Amino acid sequence: MLVAVTALVIGYIGAGLPAGPASAAPGCRVTYAISSQWAGGFGADITITNLGDPLSSWQLRWNFTAGQTVVQGWNATYSQSGTAVTATNVSYNGALATGASTGIGFNGSWTGSNPVPSSFTLNGTTCTGSVISSPSPSATTPTVAADGTGRYRTVQAAIDAVPANNTSRVVITIKPGTYREIVTVNKPYVTLQGLGSTAAQTVIVNNRSAYTSGTSGSYTMVVSGRDFAGTNLTVSNDFDETSTPEGQQAVALRLDGDRTTLTNVRVLGDQDTLLVNDSARAYVRNSYVEGTVDFIFGGGTIVFDNCDIYEKRSTGGPITAASTPAAKTYGFLFYRSRVTGATANTTTLGRPWRPDAQVLYRESTLSSTIRTSQPWTDMSTNIWQNARFLEYRNTGAGAGVNANRPQLSDAQAANYTPQRYLAGSDGWNPVG
Repeated sequence: MLVAVTALVIGYIGAGLPAGPASAAPGCRVTYAISSQWAGGFGADITITNLGDPLSSWQLRWNFTAGQTVVQGWNATYSQSGTAVTATNVSYNGALATGASTGIGFNGSWTGSNPVPSSFTLNGTTCTGSVISSPSPSATTPTVAADGTGRYRTVQAAIDAVPANNTSRVVITIKPGTYREIVTVNKPYVTLQGLGSTAAQTVIVNNRSAYTSGTSGSYTMVVSGRDFAGTNLTVSNDFDETSTPEGQQAVALRLDGDRTTLTNVRVLGDQDTLLVNDSARAYVRNSYVEGTVDFIFGGGTIVFDNCDIYEKRSTGGPITAASTPAAKTYGFLFYRSRVTGATANTTTLGRPWRPDAQVLYRESTLSSTIRTSQPWTDMSTNIWQNARFLEYRNTGAGAGVNANRPQLSDAQAANYTPQRYLAGSDGWNPVG
Protein backbone atom coordinates (compact mmCIF):
# COMPACT_ATOMS: atom_id res chain seq x y z
CA MET A 1 0.00 0.00 0.00
CA LEU A 2 1.29 3.43 -0.93
CA VAL A 3 0.04 6.50 0.89
CA ALA A 4 0.91 10.17 0.85
CA VAL A 5 0.23 13.39 2.67
CA THR A 6 0.50 16.74 0.94
CA ALA A 7 0.08 20.28 2.18
CA LEU A 8 -3.11 22.16 2.68
CA VAL A 9 -2.16 25.81 2.53
CA ILE A 10 -5.20 27.96 3.21
CA GLY A 11 -5.94 31.53 4.19
CA TYR A 12 -2.56 33.00 4.96
CA ILE A 13 -0.01 30.58 3.50
CA GLY A 14 1.41 31.58 0.16
CA ALA A 15 3.94 30.28 -2.33
CA GLY A 16 7.66 30.33 -1.78
CA LEU A 17 7.69 29.31 1.87
CA PRO A 18 10.77 27.60 3.23
CA ALA A 19 10.55 23.84 3.12
CA GLY A 20 12.88 20.98 3.96
CA PRO A 21 12.65 17.24 3.54
CA ALA A 22 11.65 15.06 6.46
CA SER A 23 13.92 12.07 6.91
CA ALA A 24 11.84 8.96 6.20
CA ALA A 25 11.42 5.96 3.98
CA PRO A 26 9.62 6.23 0.63
CA GLY A 27 5.91 5.49 0.36
CA CYS A 28 4.17 8.67 1.45
CA ARG A 29 4.97 12.30 2.09
CA VAL A 30 3.72 15.00 4.42
CA THR A 31 3.79 18.77 4.37
CA TYR A 32 2.85 20.65 7.51
CA ALA A 33 1.86 24.33 7.21
CA ILE A 34 1.81 26.83 10.05
CA SER A 35 -1.19 29.00 9.20
CA SER A 36 -0.86 31.57 11.99
CA GLN A 37 1.15 32.41 15.09
CA TRP A 38 0.55 34.57 18.13
CA ALA A 39 1.99 34.91 21.61
CA GLY A 40 1.98 31.42 23.06
CA GLY A 41 0.04 29.77 20.28
CA PHE A 42 -0.13 28.74 16.64
CA GLY A 43 -2.38 27.16 14.03
CA ALA A 44 -1.36 24.47 11.55
CA ASP A 45 -3.00 22.83 8.52
CA ILE A 46 -2.36 19.52 6.77
CA THR A 47 -3.99 17.77 3.82
CA ILE A 48 -3.88 13.99 3.59
CA THR A 49 -3.86 12.62 0.03
CA ASN A 50 -3.95 8.90 -0.54
CA LEU A 51 -1.87 7.79 -3.53
CA GLY A 52 -2.06 4.09 -2.74
CA ASP A 53 -4.80 1.57 -2.16
CA PRO A 54 -8.13 2.85 -0.78
CA LEU A 55 -8.16 3.48 2.97
CA SER A 56 -11.20 2.85 5.10
CA SER A 57 -9.67 4.77 8.03
CA TRP A 58 -6.44 6.53 8.88
CA GLN A 59 -4.21 7.82 11.69
CA LEU A 60 -1.50 10.44 11.35
CA ARG A 61 1.14 10.57 14.08
CA TRP A 62 4.06 12.82 14.91
CA ASN A 63 6.11 14.12 17.81
CA PHE A 64 6.32 17.68 19.05
CA THR A 65 9.16 19.07 21.07
CA ALA A 66 8.40 19.65 24.74
CA GLY A 67 6.01 22.50 25.45
CA GLN A 68 3.75 22.18 22.39
CA THR A 69 0.15 21.05 22.86
CA VAL A 70 -2.86 20.66 20.60
CA VAL A 71 -5.70 22.63 22.23
CA GLN A 72 -8.36 22.49 19.50
CA GLY A 73 -8.72 20.53 16.29
CA TRP A 74 -11.00 20.19 13.31
CA ASN A 75 -11.80 17.42 10.81
CA ALA A 76 -10.03 14.87 13.03
CA THR A 77 -9.98 13.68 16.62
CA TYR A 78 -6.73 14.62 18.33
CA SER A 79 -5.04 12.96 21.29
CA GLN A 80 -1.68 13.67 22.85
CA SER A 81 0.55 11.78 25.25
CA GLY A 82 3.64 13.73 26.18
CA THR A 83 5.10 14.94 22.91
CA ALA A 84 3.34 12.28 20.78
CA VAL A 85 0.27 13.45 18.86
CA THR A 86 -2.26 11.29 17.03
CA ALA A 87 -4.86 12.64 14.61
CA THR A 88 -7.57 10.10 13.86
CA ASN A 89 -10.20 10.43 11.18
CA VAL A 90 -13.79 11.15 12.10
CA SER A 91 -16.68 9.54 10.25
CA TYR A 92 -17.13 12.15 7.57
CA ASN A 93 -13.53 12.02 6.32
CA GLY A 94 -12.44 8.54 7.37
CA ALA A 95 -12.43 6.80 3.98
CA LEU A 96 -9.83 7.87 1.42
CA ALA A 97 -10.06 6.44 -2.07
CA THR A 98 -6.96 6.32 -4.25
CA GLY A 99 -6.14 9.93 -5.14
CA ALA A 100 -8.61 11.37 -2.61
CA SER A 101 -7.66 14.07 -0.13
CA THR A 102 -8.89 15.39 3.19
CA GLY A 103 -7.82 18.42 5.17
CA ILE A 104 -7.20 18.59 8.91
CA GLY A 105 -5.97 21.34 11.15
CA PHE A 106 -5.54 22.46 14.74
CA ASN A 107 -4.64 25.25 17.10
CA GLY A 108 -1.84 24.65 19.58
CA SER A 109 -0.11 26.27 22.51
CA TRP A 110 3.63 26.38 23.03
CA THR A 111 6.35 27.68 25.29
CA GLY A 112 9.89 28.57 24.32
CA SER A 113 10.32 28.04 20.59
CA ASN A 114 7.91 26.60 18.07
CA PRO A 115 9.72 24.17 15.75
CA VAL A 116 7.63 21.88 13.56
CA PRO A 117 7.68 18.07 13.67
CA SER A 118 10.50 16.38 11.76
CA SER A 119 8.69 13.21 10.70
CA PHE A 120 5.21 11.72 10.42
CA THR A 121 3.64 8.29 10.08
CA LEU A 122 0.35 7.51 8.35
CA ASN A 123 -1.17 4.18 9.42
CA GLY A 124 2.28 3.16 10.62
CA THR A 125 4.11 4.08 7.40
CA THR A 126 6.87 6.65 7.82
CA CYS A 127 6.40 9.46 5.33
CA THR A 128 8.87 11.51 3.36
CA GLY A 129 8.15 14.99 2.08
CA SER A 130 8.54 18.62 3.07
CA VAL A 131 7.80 20.51 6.24
CA ILE A 132 7.06 24.24 6.22
CA SER A 133 9.18 25.45 9.08
CA SER A 134 7.86 28.99 9.41
CA PRO A 135 4.80 30.96 8.41
CA SER A 136 4.69 33.52 5.65
CA PRO A 137 4.78 37.16 6.77
CA SER A 138 0.99 37.35 6.35
CA ALA A 139 0.59 34.46 8.79
CA THR A 140 1.91 36.62 11.62
CA THR A 141 -0.35 39.52 10.64
CA PRO A 142 -3.82 39.47 12.22
CA THR A 143 -6.62 39.00 9.75
CA VAL A 144 -8.70 41.56 11.64
CA ALA A 145 -7.40 44.59 13.53
CA ALA A 146 -9.46 47.67 14.31
CA ASP A 147 -6.33 49.82 14.28
CA GLY A 148 -5.58 49.04 10.61
CA THR A 149 -2.64 46.68 11.21
CA GLY A 150 -4.54 43.66 9.87
CA ARG A 151 -6.01 42.70 6.54
CA TYR A 152 -9.44 43.94 7.59
CA ARG A 153 -10.74 46.38 10.16
CA THR A 154 -13.93 44.47 10.93
CA VAL A 155 -14.72 40.83 11.63
CA GLN A 156 -17.56 40.86 9.11
CA ALA A 157 -15.28 42.04 6.31
CA ALA A 158 -13.00 39.06 6.90
CA ILE A 159 -15.94 36.64 6.86
CA ASP A 160 -17.29 38.22 3.67
CA ALA A 161 -13.95 37.46 1.98
CA VAL A 162 -14.35 33.70 2.57
CA PRO A 163 -15.74 31.89 -0.52
CA ALA A 164 -19.44 31.08 -0.23
CA ASN A 165 -18.85 27.37 -0.91
CA ASN A 166 -15.68 27.13 1.16
CA THR A 167 -14.60 23.51 1.77
CA SER A 168 -11.44 24.01 3.87
CA ARG A 169 -10.82 25.48 7.31
CA VAL A 170 -10.21 29.24 7.25
CA VAL A 171 -8.78 30.70 10.46
CA ILE A 172 -9.60 34.38 10.96
CA THR A 173 -7.31 35.81 13.63
CA ILE A 174 -8.53 38.87 15.51
CA LYS A 175 -6.22 41.32 17.23
CA PRO A 176 -7.16 42.27 20.81
CA GLY A 177 -9.67 45.10 20.91
CA THR A 178 -13.38 45.91 20.91
CA TYR A 179 -15.29 45.30 17.68
CA ARG A 180 -18.71 46.94 17.89
CA GLU A 181 -20.52 45.33 14.99
CA ILE A 182 -23.10 42.76 14.00
CA VAL A 183 -21.41 39.56 12.80
CA THR A 184 -22.98 36.97 10.51
CA VAL A 185 -21.01 33.74 9.99
CA ASN A 186 -22.77 32.21 6.99
CA LYS A 187 -19.83 30.28 5.50
CA PRO A 188 -18.74 26.75 6.52
CA TYR A 189 -15.41 25.84 8.15
CA VAL A 190 -14.71 29.28 9.61
CA THR A 191 -12.70 29.79 12.80
CA LEU A 192 -12.71 33.10 14.68
CA GLN A 193 -9.67 33.20 16.93
CA GLY A 194 -8.81 35.98 19.35
CA LEU A 195 -5.11 36.73 19.66
CA GLY A 196 -5.14 38.14 23.18
CA SER A 197 -3.70 36.38 26.19
CA THR A 198 -7.28 35.98 27.49
CA ALA A 199 -10.74 35.78 25.94
CA ALA A 200 -11.61 39.12 27.57
CA GLN A 201 -9.13 40.99 25.37
CA THR A 202 -10.97 40.36 22.08
CA VAL A 203 -14.62 41.48 22.28
CA ILE A 204 -17.33 41.41 19.62
CA VAL A 205 -20.22 43.47 21.01
CA ASN A 206 -23.45 45.24 20.13
CA ASN A 207 -26.60 46.34 21.96
CA ARG A 208 -29.69 45.47 19.94
CA SER A 209 -32.76 44.25 21.84
CA ALA A 210 -36.08 42.55 21.16
CA TYR A 211 -37.75 45.98 21.24
CA THR A 212 -36.18 46.91 17.90
CA SER A 213 -35.22 43.57 16.35
CA GLY A 214 -37.32 40.84 17.95
CA THR A 215 -35.69 38.30 20.23
CA SER A 216 -34.13 36.07 17.55
CA GLY A 217 -32.99 39.11 15.56
CA SER A 218 -31.35 40.93 18.45
CA TYR A 219 -28.09 38.96 18.24
CA THR A 220 -24.61 40.42 18.19
CA MET A 221 -23.36 37.35 16.30
CA VAL A 222 -25.25 34.63 14.44
CA VAL A 223 -23.63 31.42 13.18
CA SER A 224 -25.43 29.63 10.35
CA GLY A 225 -22.42 28.04 8.63
CA ARG A 226 -21.60 24.48 9.60
CA ASP A 227 -18.39 23.47 11.40
CA PHE A 228 -17.80 26.89 12.92
CA ALA A 229 -15.15 27.22 15.64
CA GLY A 230 -14.67 30.12 18.03
CA THR A 231 -11.74 30.37 20.39
CA ASN A 232 -10.27 32.85 22.87
CA LEU A 233 -12.77 35.67 22.42
CA THR A 234 -15.88 37.31 23.88
CA VAL A 235 -19.31 37.75 22.27
CA SER A 236 -21.44 40.26 24.15
CA ASN A 237 -24.74 42.10 24.00
CA ASP A 238 -24.38 45.05 26.36
CA PHE A 239 -28.00 46.18 26.16
CA ASP A 240 -29.09 46.91 29.75
CA GLU A 241 -32.38 45.16 30.49
CA THR A 242 -33.08 47.67 33.26
CA SER A 243 -33.09 50.53 30.73
CA THR A 244 -36.75 49.81 29.88
CA PRO A 245 -39.52 49.34 32.46
CA GLU A 246 -40.61 46.00 31.03
CA GLY A 247 -37.09 44.67 30.38
CA GLN A 248 -36.06 43.31 27.03
CA GLN A 249 -34.51 40.16 25.61
CA ALA A 250 -31.15 40.78 23.95
CA VAL A 251 -29.24 37.87 22.37
CA ALA A 252 -25.45 37.91 22.33
CA LEU A 253 -24.88 34.72 20.29
CA ARG A 254 -27.37 32.83 18.12
CA LEU A 255 -26.42 29.37 16.89
CA ASP A 256 -28.20 27.99 13.82
CA GLY A 257 -25.36 26.02 12.20
CA ASP A 258 -24.50 22.39 12.81
CA ARG A 259 -21.31 21.22 14.57
CA THR A 260 -20.17 24.40 16.29
CA THR A 261 -17.30 24.31 18.76
CA LEU A 262 -16.51 27.08 21.23
CA THR A 263 -13.31 26.95 23.28
CA ASN A 264 -12.32 29.56 25.86
CA VAL A 265 -15.18 31.81 24.77
CA ARG A 266 -17.17 34.22 26.96
CA VAL A 267 -20.82 34.85 26.05
CA LEU A 268 -22.20 37.86 27.95
CA GLY A 269 -25.67 39.38 28.24
CA ASP A 270 -28.74 39.82 30.42
CA GLN A 271 -31.94 38.05 29.35
CA ASP A 272 -31.69 35.46 26.53
CA THR A 273 -27.90 35.62 26.17
CA LEU A 274 -27.35 32.41 24.13
CA LEU A 275 -29.92 31.08 21.63
CA VAL A 276 -29.40 27.51 20.40
CA ASN A 277 -31.87 26.89 17.59
CA ASP A 278 -33.28 23.50 16.57
CA SER A 279 -30.81 23.05 13.70
CA ALA A 280 -27.75 23.46 15.92
CA ARG A 281 -25.40 21.04 17.60
CA ALA A 282 -22.70 22.72 19.65
CA TYR A 283 -19.84 21.71 21.93
CA VAL A 284 -18.70 24.40 24.39
CA ARG A 285 -15.66 23.78 26.56
CA ASN A 286 -13.61 25.78 29.05
CA SER A 287 -15.95 28.73 28.51
CA TYR A 288 -18.16 31.18 30.42
CA VAL A 289 -21.81 32.20 29.97
CA GLU A 290 -23.66 34.78 32.06
CA GLY A 291 -27.11 36.33 32.12
CA THR A 292 -30.27 36.93 34.12
CA VAL A 293 -33.38 35.16 32.75
CA ASP A 294 -33.56 32.17 30.36
CA PHE A 295 -30.05 33.04 29.29
CA ILE A 296 -29.43 29.69 27.61
CA PHE A 297 -32.47 28.81 25.51
CA GLY A 298 -33.76 27.14 22.36
CA GLY A 299 -34.50 23.77 20.78
CA GLY A 300 -31.02 22.73 19.70
CA THR A 301 -28.48 20.38 21.25
CA ILE A 302 -25.55 21.78 23.19
CA VAL A 303 -22.96 20.41 25.62
CA PHE A 304 -21.15 22.61 28.13
CA ASP A 305 -17.97 20.83 29.23
CA ASN A 306 -15.92 22.31 32.09
CA CYS A 307 -17.69 25.64 31.77
CA ASP A 308 -18.74 28.38 34.19
CA ILE A 309 -22.37 29.49 34.21
CA TYR A 310 -23.18 32.66 36.17
CA GLU A 311 -26.55 34.11 37.20
CA LYS A 312 -25.72 37.76 37.67
CA ARG A 313 -29.07 39.19 38.85
CA SER A 314 -29.43 39.65 42.60
CA THR A 315 -33.04 38.39 42.47
CA GLY A 316 -31.96 35.31 40.56
CA GLY A 317 -33.82 33.70 37.68
CA PRO A 318 -33.96 30.56 35.53
CA ILE A 319 -30.74 29.64 33.73
CA THR A 320 -32.32 27.67 30.87
CA ALA A 321 -35.48 27.82 28.78
CA ALA A 322 -35.16 24.78 26.54
CA SER A 323 -37.66 24.12 23.75
CA THR A 324 -36.42 20.68 22.75
CA PRO A 325 -38.77 18.99 20.22
CA ALA A 326 -40.45 15.86 21.53
CA ALA A 327 -38.77 13.71 18.86
CA LYS A 328 -35.29 14.88 19.86
CA THR A 329 -33.66 12.83 22.62
CA TYR A 330 -31.03 15.37 23.65
CA GLY A 331 -31.21 19.06 24.47
CA PHE A 332 -28.87 20.79 26.93
CA LEU A 333 -26.12 19.06 28.92
CA PHE A 334 -24.03 20.79 31.59
CA TYR A 335 -21.14 18.39 32.15
CA ARG A 336 -18.56 18.76 34.91
CA SER A 337 -19.25 22.48 34.96
CA ARG A 338 -19.81 25.08 37.67
CA VAL A 339 -22.95 27.10 38.36
CA THR A 340 -22.63 30.23 40.49
CA GLY A 341 -24.66 33.38 41.07
CA ALA A 342 -24.82 36.77 42.71
CA THR A 343 -27.02 35.69 45.63
CA ALA A 344 -27.93 32.54 47.54
CA ASN A 345 -31.06 30.42 47.09
CA THR A 346 -32.40 32.50 44.17
CA THR A 347 -31.37 30.74 40.95
CA THR A 348 -33.28 27.95 39.23
CA LEU A 349 -31.83 25.42 36.82
CA GLY A 350 -34.46 26.07 34.19
CA ARG A 351 -38.02 26.17 32.96
CA PRO A 352 -39.67 24.57 29.89
CA TRP A 353 -40.17 26.95 26.99
CA ARG A 354 -41.81 24.02 25.20
CA PRO A 355 -43.46 21.04 26.96
CA ASP A 356 -40.78 18.46 26.12
CA ALA A 357 -37.73 20.52 27.09
CA GLN A 358 -34.67 18.36 27.85
CA VAL A 359 -31.94 19.58 30.24
CA LEU A 360 -29.39 17.63 32.29
CA TYR A 361 -26.90 18.88 34.87
CA ARG A 362 -24.35 16.11 35.23
CA GLU A 363 -21.43 15.81 37.65
CA SER A 364 -21.39 19.57 38.04
CA THR A 365 -20.76 21.83 41.00
CA LEU A 366 -23.85 23.79 41.98
CA SER A 367 -23.20 26.65 44.37
CA SER A 368 -25.51 28.03 47.04
CA THR A 369 -27.12 30.28 44.44
CA ILE A 370 -29.38 27.35 43.48
CA ARG A 371 -32.84 27.21 45.06
CA THR A 372 -32.32 23.75 46.49
CA SER A 373 -35.89 22.89 47.44
CA GLN A 374 -37.33 23.79 44.04
CA PRO A 375 -34.66 24.18 41.32
CA TRP A 376 -37.05 23.78 38.34
CA THR A 377 -40.04 26.03 37.56
CA ASP A 378 -43.01 26.17 35.19
CA MET A 379 -43.24 28.44 32.14
CA SER A 380 -46.66 29.61 30.97
CA THR A 381 -48.78 26.46 30.64
CA ASN A 382 -45.75 24.16 30.45
CA ILE A 383 -45.33 22.19 33.66
CA TRP A 384 -41.76 21.41 34.64
CA GLN A 385 -42.64 17.90 35.82
CA ASN A 386 -43.75 17.04 32.27
CA ALA A 387 -40.44 18.18 30.80
CA ARG A 388 -37.30 16.06 30.70
CA PHE A 389 -35.37 17.79 33.48
CA LEU A 390 -32.66 15.70 35.12
CA GLU A 391 -29.62 15.75 37.41
CA TYR A 392 -26.85 13.25 38.01
CA ARG A 393 -24.18 13.20 40.69
CA ASN A 394 -23.95 16.94 41.19
CA THR A 395 -22.06 18.35 44.16
CA GLY A 396 -21.81 21.64 46.02
CA ALA A 397 -24.04 23.63 48.37
CA GLY A 398 -26.77 23.87 45.71
CA ALA A 399 -26.90 20.16 44.97
CA GLY A 400 -29.28 17.71 46.58
CA VAL A 401 -31.91 15.06 46.03
CA ASN A 402 -35.61 15.51 46.79
CA ALA A 403 -38.98 15.03 45.11
CA ASN A 404 -38.45 18.17 43.02
CA ARG A 405 -35.07 17.04 41.68
CA PRO A 406 -35.37 14.08 39.26
CA GLN A 407 -32.15 12.07 39.08
CA LEU A 408 -30.69 9.74 36.46
CA SER A 409 -29.84 6.24 37.59
CA ASP A 410 -26.32 4.93 36.99
CA ALA A 411 -27.67 2.69 34.24
CA GLN A 412 -29.44 5.58 32.50
CA ALA A 413 -26.37 7.80 32.74
CA ALA A 414 -24.55 5.69 30.15
CA ASN A 415 -26.91 7.09 27.53
CA TYR A 416 -26.45 10.72 28.57
CA THR A 417 -22.78 11.40 27.86
CA PRO A 418 -21.41 14.34 25.84
CA GLN A 419 -20.66 11.94 23.00
CA ARG A 420 -24.26 10.66 22.92
CA TYR A 421 -25.65 14.18 22.90
CA LEU A 422 -23.53 15.27 19.94
CA ALA A 423 -23.24 12.13 17.80
CA GLY A 424 -26.33 12.74 15.66
CA SER A 425 -26.58 10.63 12.51
CA ASP A 426 -23.01 11.39 11.38
CA GLY A 427 -21.12 10.29 14.52
CA TRP A 428 -19.76 13.76 15.26
CA ASN A 429 -17.41 13.59 18.26
CA PRO A 430 -15.55 16.83 19.04
CA VAL A 431 -14.95 15.77 22.63
CA GLY A 432 -11.70 13.95 21.84
